[in-house]
Amino acid sequence: MVLVFKDFPEFTPNLTPYEIFKRGSFGGTYYRPIFSTVNKKKYKNIHLKYKFLKNLPEALLVTPFDEYNVDINKYKVKVGTTLEYWEKKNWITSTHPYGWVHWYCDFYQGKRTPGEDEMQIKRWLRTAGPNSRFRKRLINLIRKNKKKYNDFSVSPKIRQTLQHWAYELTEKDFETSL
Repeated sequence: MVLVFKDFPEFTPNLTPYEIFKRGSFGGTYYRPIFSTVNKKKYKNIHLKYKFLKNLPEALLVTPFDEYNVDINKYKVKVGTTLEYWEKKNWITSTHPYGWVHWYCDFYQGKRTPGEDEMQIKRWLRTAGPNSRFRKRLINLIRKNKKKYNDFSVSPKIRQTLQHWAYELTEKDFETSL
């Protein structure tokens, strides 16, 4: 299933925010308490404002970063970088101090943030979109190793990265990239 957003038709994730967390992402640390150097403010319990996350166990959402749990990640690998790194790269906005998935949770609910929507969707296109480096690299590795699209032994790190970006490779992706 591809999600369709009429106002941004190029943005075609196939995982909802709920599915990102339910499948295990970020070692359970995404919505942990943080201090935003962008806003000079502490944040916690931001996840509680999203009704679609309410039935998820807290361990999938608010684990302290130093207790990152690789075992809850679907592909059992650790990927990604720190909030401090994201802030230095200017990927964190004052509106969404947790980053891309924070923005995606709001966007998914229908909230639009002019300027930021375009920036975040461009980042998604480069990272997980149809012609993105991660999606292309995964498809090439699968072909090189003569495996099936859903053989999770092929690059679990790329698969986990794509999952963090609301995408899971499909058979159609694999077939249409010939």
